[in-house]
Amino acid sequence: MNSNDAKLIAECLTGRSEAFGELVCRYQNRLYNSVYRMLNDHEDALDVTQDAFLNAYHSLNSFKGDSEFFTWLYRIAFNAAVSLKRKKKLSYSLNWGSDEFSNFEPVDESYGVAPDASIEKNEEEMKVQSLINQLSNDHRAVLVLKDIEGYKYEVIADILDIPIGTVRSRLNRARLELRSIFEKQEENQK
Repeated sequence: MNSNDAKLIAECLTGRSEAFGELVCRYQNRLYNSVYRMLNDHEDALDVTQDAFLNAYHSLNSFKGDSEFFTWLYRIAFNAAVSLKRKKKLSYSLNWGSDEFSNFEPVDESYGVAPDASIEKNEEEMKVQSLINQLSNDHRAVLVLKDIEGYKYEVIADILDIPIGTVRSRLNRARLELRSIFEKQEENQK
């Protein structure tokens, strides 16, 4: 485990809660970005990220230190994200025909870039995110962690609490499924 994280965790366990705030500052953006890729919803990603930190804080004494702190934290967040997606899927299926998911408006964080480039980049990102959203939760999680976040297989296995072989298998299937979805979409546009 990262020695800085270990020190902050030890301080937090001895009563210095500000130490946990430092961990939050260190990992909140990375965690939010990963969760956002899973959920494709800003508010839900913020909620899951906040809940993950709260759960981690309350469960900090059960953290064994066998893995990196962020791995443990990401596992908490991904489990929460998957649970939320299941709840939303059930809610959406009960409210079929609802337009609540079609109002996604991405935030354009580019500055000083030509308007056309920014629009094209946003359109491409939305297309890729739309394709990723069509994957199953298991495939989406592995694909986001490996291909977007750039984690190693070992870290992904720790985060998702699955064997490395399963990570490789799911990643391969996710990429094949993503390619198939893309090809079908391209065919339909012709």
